[in-house]
Amino acid sequence: MRLCYILLSPTWGMHQYTADLANRMVADEWEVHLVTTTHAPRDRYAPEVAIHTPVASRDTGFSLAAISRGPSAVHRLASIIRRLKPDLVHFSGPHLWNPILMGMLQRAGVPVVHTLHDLHPHAGAIYGRLLYPWNAWVWRRADHLLIHGNRYREELSARGVEAARMTCTPLTFLFLSYAREQALLASSTPIQYEPWALFFGRLEIYKGLTVLVEAARLVDRNRCGIVVAGPGSRDRLGQEELPNNVQLHDRLVDNGEAIDLFTRCGLLVMPYVEASQSGLVASAYYFLKPVIVTRVGALPEYVVDGETGWVIPPGDPEVLANVLQETLGDPDRLARMGSAGRAWYEQERRAEGETLRAMYAGLVHP
Repeated sequence: MRLCYILLSPTWGMHQYTADLANRMVADEWEVHLVTTTHAPRDRYAPEVAIHTPVASRDTGFSLAAISRGPSAVHRLASIIRRLKPDLVHFSGPHLWNPILMGMLQRAGVPVVHTLHDLHPHAGAIYGRLLYPWNAWVWRRADHLLIHGNRYREELSARGVEAARMTCTPLTFLFLSYAREQALLASSTPIQYEPWALFFGRLEIYKGLTVLVEAARLVDRNRCGIVVAGPGSRDRLGQEELPNNVQLHDRLVDNGEAIDLFTRCGLLVMPYVEASQSGLVASAYYFLKPVIVTRVGALPEYVVDGETGWVIPPGDPEVLANVLQETLGDPDRLARMGSAGRAWYEQERRAEGETLRAMYAGLVHP
């Protein structure tokens, strides 16, 4: 079966997600192609994934530049997709041009899957409310939707999307290059539980970094630390000077440093004030670390409260500080909860693979 992924967003997270899908399918000996941009991080993909880069888009398409480039870019994309003659196409990330290409494929009788990552825009997103009509266009035209939270399946059902047209799985991908992930899976990494919590990923408004900094001011600074690691503006942590128990690594963290951070931290903290879902929970579980998430989006679906982590209210630095204070000095408890998280990860990882294969096969051979 010839499976083609289309990802026109150049963002690292979308490629990490898409690579995980593609790499698993080539491992099952499917013929897998990726149509993407010239800026794609090729190190995320297995060598067997055939990568085609007919366009040089640097955004998700919700811009005047994308609109002006649209006709010529869509023509180049359509030409290469036709030459590939796919049995099935999966649009794995958002872009303004996707629905146009979907229409072309469906007229040719090619079934189309589209992942919907966000039903609502994140705070500060430049495309804002443009996401709503774009989402509606996608869910009305796609043959099948892949989503990553039961709450979004329920929301789409309430909007009239048939249950048979949706597949829902949690996110279970890691954050590494393909070669580094293969090496990690084949090795045994020593795990520690040092008395600090890790925030990992892009520094964004919606991720509640000011709440995290305020919580850091409330704990015993000699016993509880915070490490914030990821690219973005220092302003996302507020205008005041950071307390001395907060370390900031405001850059894109490479594979080696990321592994070091995950193996040494006591837990992963995600103090988001709003969210859809995140693959970081699975990464924490893989490294035997519990997580703190807030009760937003589908994040609570990924955590067994009190067993694999803690689900707390968003925007409440006192509650967050209390959890940090009570847990970071108890490595035995962190290890027990981390082991429970790893069991969750392994079970969901197997189930996700089976669900994806069944979804694809059902669309090609209904």
